[in-house]
Amino acid sequence: MKYCAFLRGVNVKGTNMKMADVCQVFKDAGMKEVSSVLASGNIVFSSDKNVDDLKKILEKAMSEYFSYEAFLFVKSQEETEVFWNSIPFEKNENLHIYAFVGIPGVENILMEEFQKATQAEKAEIVNDIFYWQVSKGNTLDSTFGKVLGKKSLKDQFTSRNINTFEKILKKF
Repeated sequence: MKYCAFLRGVNVKGTNMKMADVCQVFKDAGMKEVSSVLASGNIVFSSDKNVDDLKKILEKAMSEYFSYEAFLFVKSQEETEVFWNSIPFEKNENLHIYAFVGIPGVENILMEEFQKATQAEKAEIVNDIFYWQVSKGNTLDSTFGKVLGKKSLKDQFTSRNINTFEKILKKF
């Protein structure tokens, strides 16, 4: 079965991860057809193991190799397609759209945080996926953008620009 692993923290200070090294860690952990998508921690691979086992195996391998606490989310090809096919916003060259990959229920936590942040951006939950639309150049400076860095949320989700999902799907 084909999967995509979405790694959180590939740019963690001191980890100095190169995607070639990450791919090798996946291969050494028994994954097949391993390739990276962009340099932001998206690894497409195949395996006959189930998602829960893959998450444990890969987090352990990544943590040991890079000496940091790895967090990753593993989605099947079909689940990854849902991220692309459920986008609730029209594409606009002045806006970024992000989708959040995470633990079950994190979309509700993110929506609560979004509603507390109160700004002019948009957010919607579709098929249990949290989507956020923000002006280009304002992602990290927006009120909600700052919430995303909370340490209490670090192991619950990771986000990707929606264009990344298109690139991932082309790798399957």
